[in-house]
Amino acid sequence: MKYVIMMHVDPAVLEQLTDEQQQLIEKGHMAFMASTKENGEFIATQALADPSRSKVVRGNADRPEVTDGPFVEAKEFMGGFYLLDVENEARAVELALQIPDARIPGLALEIRPVVFADLGAG
Repeated sequence: MKYVIMMHVDPAVLEQLTDEQQQLIEKGHMAFMASTKENGEFIATQALADPSRSKVVRGNADRPEVTDGPFVEAKEFMGGFYLLDVENEARAVELALQIPDARIPGLALEIRPVVFADLGAG
C-alpha cells in the first residue's frame, strides 16, 4: 500500500534551529532515504519551495484566476513529502518516526494513504 508522509514546516521553528540541529536534519533525511531505498519502500521524495513563491489558480464563474501566494493563510506549510510503498499503516507510522522532523518541536508529519496514483511509468 502506498502512503505519503507530508512534512509540515513552521518557518519560525526553522529559523531558530542551531547549526547542529540543521545538520542532524539533513543527515537524518539522507539516512532515511538510503534505508527506505535499500529495503524497497522508497518511491519518491520532493522538497517544495516556500509558499511565497507559489501561484494559485482558483475557479470562478467566468474563468480561472491566477494569484500569488499560498493557498491558505497559515504560518505552517507543506515543505515536502515522501511517497512510500509499505506493507501497512503501522509500517508507515514506524518509518515516519525515523524522519528527523518528528523530533523537532513545532514541526509535524502527516501520514496519509494514497487512494490513486499515476506515476507516469510506461
